[in-house]
Amino acid sequence: MSAIDLFVKRARSAKKTLVLPEGMDPRVVVAANMIIENGVAAEVTVLGTPAEIDASCKEAGITERKFKTLDHLTCDFFEEYAAQFCELRKKKGISLDDARKAMRDRIFFGSMMNRNNKVDGMVAGSIASTPDMLRAAFNCIGTAPGIKIASSCFVMDLKTPTISGDDVLLYSDCGVNPNPDADQLVDIAMATCNTYRALLGKQPKVAFLSFSTHGSAEHEILNKIVAATAKFKEKIKNENLDIIADGELQVDAALVPKVAIQKAPKSEIVGNANVLIYPDLNAGNIAYKLTQRLAGADAYGPILQGLGRPVNDLSRGCTAEDIYGVAAITVCQSLG
Repeated sequence: MSAIDLFVKRARSAKKTLVLPEGMDPRVVVAANMIIENGVAAEVTVLGTPAEIDASCKEAGITERKFKTLDHLTCDFFEEYAAQFCELRKKKGISLDDARKAMRDRIFFGSMMNRNNKVDGMVAGSIASTPDMLRAAFNCIGTAPGIKIASSCFVMDLKTPTISGDDVLLYSDCGVNPNPDADQLVDIAMATCNTYRALLGKQPKVAFLSFSTHGSAEHEILNKIVAATAKFKEKIKNENLDIIADGELQVDAALVPKVAIQKAPKSEIVGNANVLIYPDLNAGNIAYKLTQRLAGADAYGPILQGLGRPVNDLSRGCTAEDIYGVAAITVCQSLG
């Protein structure tokens, strides 16, 4: 069973609701129908004017709409959301007119629907850029309790399981934070553990990666990784979390038990890591692309995490099937 098939199976039992803001995109309306037809969500709301929805459905060849539609510009809670957004951003000097302008942006409006529990998650970005998505999510939703920064992960669906038998690994952060410090690495690790448990329902085993294993090398760039590992282990202990973590570890010591026994005999992970935390965006981005291109893994992401509500970004080159898959992931995240 592929990772997406697994996520779809978990999502079907959840009966959640989603908003897809980009109703002027034919791919979005096709995906919305697929989501409902396959039970990934109980309800999908697509934002768009009647003319936009009609045009996108016509282009997509859709004659029967399984999804709901909403013209956010004329709906009866537009002013309510504008007032809320004005209050949220008042310290930034946002006026009510500024807030109304923001709410005319369908990504901001969808984010406010998410914030107000009208939906359980949002998927967008087939037209909007990633910076636009992040801006709306940060301004309307913010980060989850106890987490100060948002981050991202890639779901790596492996063609060949790891020696420990894992078909799916999570790589983080591969898409948002260029050079996180130790405290930010702790937040990234915590958010990724939450994502892993939401998607796979299993215990996260976290490796903080580097070119050194348990002090085998010394360099100032290792200091933040060592510090992050210590802080994360303390967090696990203090909060009695069902997580195993270790670092700093080379990737072979994180994933190959025989190597781990040699290089890190006292490691709790013993080569069984399923969540890999990279020291910076260079390493994370390179690693996921190498795994995808050379090992033939399917890479799903970047999956946004650490936010107060599930929001996910799409590639502007995505297909309807891609949107469907990200929708399943988003529903699973709402279970966390």
